[in-house]
Amino acid sequence: MKLCVNQIKRFVVFTIIFVSGISEARGGDFIETTGTVLSVTLPLVAGGMTLEKNDDPGRLQLAKAIAFTVAASYGLKYSIDATRPNGGKHSFPSAHTSVSFAAADFINRRYGWDYGIPAYIASGFVGYSRVEAKAHHRYDVLAGATIGILGNALFTSRFEAGGMNVSFVPVDDGGTLRLAHAW
Repeated sequence: MKLCVNQIKRFVVFTIIFVSGISEARGGDFIETTGTVLSVTLPLVAGGMTLEKNDDPGRLQLAKAIAFTVAASYGLKYSIDATRPNGGKHSFPSAHTSVSFAAADFINRRYGWDYGIPAYIASGFVGYSRVEAKAHHRYDVLAGATIGILGNALFTSRFEAGGMNVSFVPVDDGGTLRLAHAW
């Protein structure tokens, strides 16, 4: 768990530095750009966690939750065609927010609150950034968050680490083969 948390911390720091550079280069709004990058980063982190934990069922559950979320979000966007605060089309619901909350809720449901709380904070920032950028109304963001969470309510179950774990631990004069089983 510690290795994964450290990797996530490094990834978040890299993302913030990367976003700062993009925002400056585009002459854009830091909050909006950060929200957009986080809306892509959160699903990547969720997918990376399934790889790091060798969680094949979780990968499938994440794919189903994201597919449901994207289909529901874009189905509503094009059937309702609400006007954005900035005058654009397809405001309802916020797809950035729905995908972000789908990833955050997956992380929480599958791997627990230690990972879930930071993910929910990041996805909440995505929703805030969409309202701040005048790309969405508050109710668009709330609907997006609800859709993302609903996708996981349908498809995601708790991760149960178990089975045999075999590892080699190097030491100064050779190594040790470690066998462990979790019930």
